Amino acid sequence: MSRFSTTEQLAGLAGWFVIMVFVAVLGAVASINAGSFYQTLTQPAWAPPGSWFGPVWTTLYTLMTLAAWLIWRDQGFRGAALPLSIFLIQLVPNVLWSWLFFAWHLGALSVANILVLWVLIVATLIAFWRTKPLAAVLLVPYLLWVSLAVALNISVWQLNPQLL
Repeated sequence: MSRFSTTEQLAGLAGWFVIMVFVAVLGAVASINAGSFYQTLTQPAWAPPGSWFGPVWTTLYTLMTLAAWLIWRDQGFRGAALPLSIFLIQLVPNVLWSWLFFAWHLGALSVANILVLWVLIVATLIAFWRTKPLAAVLLVPYLLWVSLAVALNISVWQLNPQLL
């Protein structure tokens, strides 16, 4: 049961939505030329088509918004400071990856960054599970997609040493 009124809950949801839109926009700015750059890279046969990334990330950001909101709604930021702080911290390497890979073409640093992101997603998922299991379940697709992205990032970096 939420400790907030319906109006406060909607305002909180809007706040989490604004945070996630901000994160998505920062990543999108770095990815302005992602499509053309991604097409020039040698990719493994199992790489998803570039057209998947926008819809997948839109879905993931929506699920992430709902997960953070569920945690906040139950306990507020003070009551859930650790899980929500970890969640907010993992957004930094989330955004940074797009800059490292697509804007700056830094393969090794993008791999290191995405590995840090993966660890932080696992930490967030565990912290959310301890607070509200449904919120953790909403993060599972994010973890799975980033797990695929780790393998793809490593593979693409190894296949394109001259470009990354």
